[in-house]
Amino acid sequence: MKFSHLHVHTEYSLLDGSNKIKEYVARVKELGMDSAAITDHGVMYGVIDFYRAAKAAGINPVLGCEVYVAPNSRFDREIGKDEDRYYHLVLLAENNTGYSNLMKIVSKGFVEGFYYKPRVDMDVLNRYHEGIIALSACLAGEVQRYLVRGMYEEACRTAKKYESVFGKGNFFLELQDHGIPEQKMVNPQLLRMSKELGIDLVATNDVHYTYAEDAAAHDILLCLQTGKKLQDEDRMRYEGGQYYVKSAEEMEALFPYAKEALENTWKIAQRCHVEIEFGVTKLPKFDVPKEYTSWEYLNKLCHEGLVKHYGDPSPELTERLDYELSVIKTMGYVDYFLIVWDFIRYARDHDIMVGPGRGSAAGSLVAYSLGITKLDPIRYNLLFERFLNPERVSMPDIDVDFCFERRQEVIDYVVRKYGKDQVVQIVTFGTLAARGVIRDVGRVMDLPYARVDSIAKMVPNELNITIDKALKGNSEFQELYNSDEEVKNLIDMAKRLEGLPRHTSMHAAGVVISQKAVDEYVPLSRANDGTIITQFTMTTLEELGLLKMDFLGLRTLTVIQNAQKEIERETGVVIDMDAIDYDDKKVLASLGTGHTDGVFQLESAGMKSFMKELKPQNLEDVIAGISLYRPGPMDFIPKYIEGKNNPGEIHYDCPQLQPILEPTYGCIVYQEQVMQIVRSLGGYTLGRSDLVRRAMSKKKAAVMEKERQNFVYGNKEEGVPGCISNGIPEKVANKIYDEMIDFAKYAFNKSHAAAYAVVSYQTAWLKYYYPMEFMAALMTSVIDNPGKVSEYIYTCRQMKIPILPPDVNTGEVGFSVEKGGIRYGLSAIKSIGRSFIEGLLKERQENGPFQSIKDFVERMTGKDLNKRVIENFIKAGALDGLGATRRQLMMIYVSLMDQVAQERKNSLSGQMSLFDFMGEEEKKEFEVRLPDVGEYDKEEMLSFEKEVLGIYISGHPLEKYETMWRKNISALTSDFQLNEETNKSRVEDESRQIIGGMIIAKTIKYTRNGKTMAFLTLEDLVGTVEVVVFPKDYEKYRNLLEEEKKVFIKGRVNAEDDKPSKLVCERVWGFEEVPKELWIQFATMEDFKARERELYDILRTSDGKDHVVIYIRSPKAVKRLAGSWDILVTEALCRKIEENFGKENVKVVEKSIENLGKMN
Repeated sequence: MKFSHLHVHTEYSLLDGSNKIKEYVARVKELGMDSAAITDHGVMYGVIDFYRAAKAAGINPVLGCEVYVAPNSRFDREIGKDEDRYYHLVLLAENNTGYSNLMKIVSKGFVEGFYYKPRVDMDVLNRYHEGIIALSACLAGEVQRYLVRGMYEEACRTAKKYESVFGKGNFFLELQDHGIPEQKMVNPQLLRMSKELGIDLVATNDVHYTYAEDAAAHDILLCLQTGKKLQDEDRMRYEGGQYYVKSAEEMEALFPYAKEALENTWKIAQRCHVEIEFGVTKLPKFDVPKEYTSWEYLNKLCHEGLVKHYGDPSPELTERLDYELSVIKTMGYVDYFLIVWDFIRYARDHDIMVGPGRGSAAGSLVAYSLGITKLDPIRYNLLFERFLNPERVSMPDIDVDFCFERRQEVIDYVVRKYGKDQVVQIVTFGTLAARGVIRDVGRVMDLPYARVDSIAKMVPNELNITIDKALKGNSEFQELYNSDEEVKNLIDMAKRLEGLPRHTSMHAAGVVISQKAVDEYVPLSRANDGTIITQFTMTTLEELGLLKMDFLGLRTLTVIQNAQKEIERETGVVIDMDAIDYDDKKVLASLGTGHTDGVFQLESAGMKSFMKELKPQNLEDVIAGISLYRPGPMDFIPKYIEGKNNPGEIHYDCPQLQPILEPTYGCIVYQEQVMQIVRSLGGYTLGRSDLVRRAMSKKKAAVMEKERQNFVYGNKEEGVPGCISNGIPEKVANKIYDEMIDFAKYAFNKSHAAAYAVVSYQTAWLKYYYPMEFMAALMTSVIDNPGKVSEYIYTCRQMKIPILPPDVNTGEVGFSVEKGGIRYGLSAIKSIGRSFIEGLLKERQENGPFQSIKDFVERMTGKDLNKRVIENFIKAGALDGLGATRRQLMMIYVSLMDQVAQERKNSLSGQMSLFDFMGEEEKKEFEVRLPDVGEYDKEEMLSFEKEVLGIYISGHPLEKYETMWRKNISALTSDFQLNEETNKSRVEDESRQIIGGMIIAKTIKYTRNGKTMAFLTLEDLVGTVEVVVFPKDYEKYRNLLEEEKKVFIKGRVNAEDDKPSKLVCERVWGFEEVPKELWIQFATMEDFKARERELYDILRTSDGKDHVVIYIRSPKAVKRLAGSWDILVTEALCRKIEENFGKENVKVVEKSIENLGKMN
């Protein structure tokens, strides 16, 4: 008997199916079936993956979807009972028309009918029914719902309704049996209905996982979906363990009474044949002026651009441009370049900053001539073939960086130009990755957090790591897996779920532009924010021939542009970043100091020390620096620096290598160099040399071995001369090839590095020549992130740039430059809307600065001014310039606001009051007066600033301890935060670190056996970090672990995926425990002797562990007093000694905690 599975959920029924497509197809083949379907819940995320896998295995793929049908209209939003919000219906595409219609149906569910689920209705099904076969689905199907409720006639009417939509022979009643009582009740009625109405039956199994033994792992997956634990009573379950890919024999045993229904599944599958077209590009047309074709217009623009860049271009330049253009034409990408040129031109015309280039497109002279990139590919030796290779047909990939704040404007322009149906953003899937899935499964199993955490940490934090790879590579992990039953169970379950998609999100930058409406080619979905996105990922879209572009938002471009505007506002100087000197030795020297905070790509701790070592002499060094500072190539840094410092000692294996490797001191750093070596030494074409580079970087052993023969010995048939015919000995050629293989694994795309090095240099140039404007723009760009702002404020203090509090009379929305300092941005004050600040700036511009608190309240009342706004302005110091202290303002603002409100009320209603009859002098008697209360003390002012700004401005509670703090720490709190680019923190997992600062928050928790542990937030001069204190250490150090205490904590770093690292406490010292020495100076030994008793009398009043040292100036002598004279250095004691012996003769020297051997 032949049977095909027609009701199948794969991994793309997110967190509801654990049936991995590859395993599913393999299982179907193993069971001897020749066809199988995919019918995920409401989505078609997996159809292309399934189509390819099935075709490769010789299985006929039946493409479908189990859609949700709204009871009435898809536009209805009323809340019915849960089970009546929607019904299930299985749809299968019979042919390409059906597939096209299925995409439209599924898209409509998201675009028009999304309410809890993506719902369609009878209107949509009527419109797009052609080419589709429908099955009545499971117990959640509309027909079965009525049968469960005993409404047989209503069920019959519904079945006839669906048959009339899809046509006779295209709608089937679906039998299922998973041992559920309702199914036993419904199935006989379906048999009766089939006979009475003449609608055929099918028998299916509602597949949610591949093998019977996957039931336990699938149950865990359901817990992940619903946020439950396994032992929770009241949770969603698939009872009975029957939801796997069953054999035809198992299905026959379940339905001995319905053999025809089983046969029908195969007959339906035989009717379903969809052919999907791959690799045929579907580029939109670009509208060019009437008198040109697209090809003529592109040529015109490029040749004009070439003249603009190079004046009178040489024949070589014109030849290269024409060669590139011919490749672009042959590959069919003329309109592509015009589309990119057009939206970049739009951005530049509208003052939206565009990056100098990104990725391999910077190697194209066409892109440079069109202004798509700003980097001269000739000057930096960049290769076009690395971007578009005539010997490897693939979509060009031009990614563009735009100003972070205005990127959406460019996307909006593209939507307007090509139509909103033709421009859509792209989906991505978050997956259950190795470490994360272990943590998730451990949580569902309710295993202790610390135990699960330590197991998850045994999986290295590497790209593409799997649990299996980790078990192979870590003997301790393997040993634990083999010896501990609980761990084995955890890992086995995690392995079954590993790699499953867990949620969708919107790709940060990807946009599709298509010839026709996107849902002609791809089903659509919705992102969390409601944006319409594709259901297929970026790689699938490219395979289908759709044009995908990356519109990236780069914060640094926003910083550069804001700095330029601030410079023009402050100094009147207009700076053209393209025209600055890119070989300014002062700027390059500033990079070599390692003070590169805020410099794009160069601000991580490792990069700072690398720059100090590298001491860049030119932009080429910066390009190489960006390329080398990555895992892998880092190993070659010493060789690179050695070559740079001793160019005379660089050895080239053959003279042909010198021109290629000279810019990088004899090292292969870039992919382009691999291509040039293969071309110059082996005589390859550039196109073919790119294929060799790809084989090396992807470690394709067979291709590399074949190409070694060609490279060394040549290949006449394929037109490759080889090294030997070029006069290079066999041994040398093989050695060079080996080195290339070594380097190619890590070699970087020079075009990308060069484009980013330009941005790095621009930020360094601005920081060097206009430090205040640059730092102001930098802080504005992170204004919503107080942690980052405080880091940069600390940098400003080190640069000796004063930070001024916000000010209603001189401040702007963001940070601005003023009177030799940086004024804090008004929009950084909490609970104050952007519209209020814009209103304030408008009022100030039209009617001048605010003269007093009363003037401010009168002019801003009626413009969203409320008590919270004014209180936060006072606390932030924004009203300091109005002639009153913060404390005075705080005491009067409420009554002042009430008075102004009353006056306005009176004047609006036209009422006269006694006040109106008074003279000016008398009126003053009634004005709210400033009380004589002075100012808040420093600590209170700082805590208010922290409350409303998230950071301190007028100082820092720890600033007086800065020297001692710096001496004793090994890491800053900012080192524990995630780096935006790498998504990792700077401190290594499991490393030992010492941090210091003030405890600003403390949460107490109790362990299962009732012991006390604590979670602390420790703040230092740059930010905060979480510290975990386990019971044993909490007991030992509890007196020190109070809020406001200033402490040093030594501990072990605990790094987590996608979260800032924490410190697990092992040792604590109070700041006062840091050893100090009190030095007292006397002119001569006689002076000391004369006043010895007087000194001892003062020292007797203090007792502690700090040593006293006597220093005699002439003749030089040092006398350390015995331990019995040890004291506790306090401000009061120092003051007393200074009064008696002179301030200039008393000095406190702070030691490091490590000096006492306490750190062990």
